[in-house]
Amino acid sequence: MGSGHMPIGRRELAKQAKRERIMTAARELFVEHGVDRVTTQQVARRADVAIGTLYLYASTKAELLIMVQNEKFAAAVDSGLAAANAAVGQGALEPVIALIRPVVQCVREHIENGRTYLRELVFGDPAEPYRQAGLTLTGRLEDGITGLLTRNEYIGAADAATLARVITAIIHISTTATVRLHRSDEAVLADIRDQIHATLAPHIRAA
Repeated sequence: MGSGHMPIGRRELAKQAKRERIMTAARELFVEHGVDRVTTQQVARRADVAIGTLYLYASTKAELLIMVQNEKFAAAVDSGLAAANAAVGQGALEPVIALIRPVVQCVREHIENGRTYLRELVFGDPAEPYRQAGLTLTGRLEDGITGLLTRNEYIGAADAATLARVITAIIHISTTATVRLHRSDEAVLADIRDQIHATLAPHIRAA
């Protein structure tokens, strides 16, 4: 008897191959030139697909960027969650910093692309599928922070959820603000660390 899995048809394989070529082309061009200086026509040409075919996978350049950045962001969140679990037991602050470090580095890997990605997630249409996937990832990050904070005996569940939203807002502003564009990742992380410490300290002291 078979395994029960239906074999992937030739048409579906061709669609997957085209999507991968489009993703690869977009990823390379965004890194080489930045999202503002890349056109959908350039992506289609490098992916060796018609522009109409590209629009079947992503109807705008913003959606192409979100497709690419979602993969990177997902990997960063996974890496951060693993690092945070290893840091549990080091107080309230250290596990949170371990979680957000790869996320900050991901957003700042190419600052123009990272800023545009976060802006599109916040201000774009939340019903668009790629944005939905990106917002789900930010939800995973926020839930991860909440989970870490609730392990601390001094922070209740309701406060932890609120603090997690505050911390994600700190990350967003600190990684996209124009005045911080030319700072190193470590300098930005140090500033974020100070802000989170100041945010958490009153809750711990009050307890």
